Amino acid sequence: MSTNRTATLTIDGKTVEFPVMVGTHGQDVIDIRSLGAKTGLFTYDSGFLSTASCQSKVTFIDGDKGELLYRGYPIEQLAEKCNFLEVAWLLKHGELPSATQKTEFESTIKNHTMVHEQLVKFYQGFRRDAHPMAVMVGVVGALSAFYHDVTDFSDPEHRTISFNRLIAKLPTIVAMAYKYNTGQPFMYPRNDLDYTANFMHMMFGTPCEEYKPNPVLVHALDTIFTLHADHEQNASTSTVRLAGSSGANPFACISAGIACLWGPAHGGANEACLEMLEEIGDVSRVGEYIKRAKDKNDSFKLMGFGHRVYKNFDPRAKLMGKVCADVLGELGLENDRLFKLAKELEKIALEDPYFVEKKLYPNVDFYSGIVQKALGIPTSMFTCIFALARTVGWMTQWEEMITDPEYKIGRPRQLYTGAARRDVKALAQR
Repeated sequence: MSTNRTATLTIDGKTVEFPVMVGTHGQDVIDIRSLGAKTGLFTYDSGFLSTASCQSKVTFIDGDKGELLYRGYPIEQLAEKCNFLEVAWLLKHGELPSATQKTEFESTIKNHTMVHEQLVKFYQGFRRDAHPMAVMVGVVGALSAFYHDVTDFSDPEHRTISFNRLIAKLPTIVAMAYKYNTGQPFMYPRNDLDYTANFMHMMFGTPCEEYKPNPVLVHALDTIFTLHADHEQNASTSTVRLAGSSGANPFACISAGIACLWGPAHGGANEACLEMLEEIGDVSRVGEYIKRAKDKNDSFKLMGFGHRVYKNFDPRAKLMGKVCADVLGELGLENDRLFKLAKELEKIALEDPYFVEKKLYPNVDFYSGIVQKALGIPTSMFTCIFALARTVGWMTQWEEMITDPEYKIGRPRQLYTGAARRDVKALAQR
């Protein structure tokens, strides 16, 4: 909201004022929407380091405190006291569900988990060795060709149906991508299982015998979903918002978000972290790689440490560390080579002056890859799991944007540094 405060800018002796807007938490912002009209200038902010692109009531991050809030609730409390579908309801509706709302929502999602049978044929158009994220981009984008019965997104009911369909069908689509890649038959969803247990059934079950999900492992994966459900205006969320600002259907917007998430600097970071641990190989080599990470002339980077936003311990990393210990304990993998290696890296990073000074604390990717590997999920599927969870946040942010009376199609400006205007010469004169 605007306040009585203003920011003054003086350019070539001319002074102009801009209102200051204040939020519930975090930095206040200067409303510069009239900057071009008042001064003939734009701002330059590569990477949007200091630019608020929207007003949002969904998620708040305090990077200095290491705090993450969903609709005002600390992530630690949500991970402990709520399951993923409760968090999904919270993100969409702004409040936690009542017992009745929870039951009805879970029932609705269960009844939407199957996909159109013709969609199965889409998978056959991909090579068996295609990266699952490539498959995800194509299949999710294709959903708009199957579910075009609700396309009036000014209608709240149409938006809710689209939200429910995507949240329900993403586990089925992800599991099918995995099964297609491994050559196993697709497993249909089971309505007697809860959301996360059903996903594990579709991932790891076969027609040969009944799959019985382990409650400890189900809880671990459900926690992973919760921790990844939303994360403010990150690259993929901004992509979804930008795509949606044109009026594109939500299936296309989520497909765009998945494509952005695929990047190794974003959703692929946990896969890169696990690959780094495999490269280090043994606790005895940790010192060598720590030294390389400090060397400015060495291209090696210590993956899983530091974050663009968090300048303190990522709260999700603390939760993921506990989940990791629970999973490895349940599976009898306490002495797992990679887990021991990760704990040693964490210990050194938290004590070494170099990492402490630069505030390179472990982030959520540091442990999530180890947990997923222990669950039997291959590294190529890590980002698909991320996309499954983040779809809740993407859809919430998409709906918030298109229902904002101030929203406009996204149109960033640029600082042009190319050739000055010139005329085309005749071919003989070139």
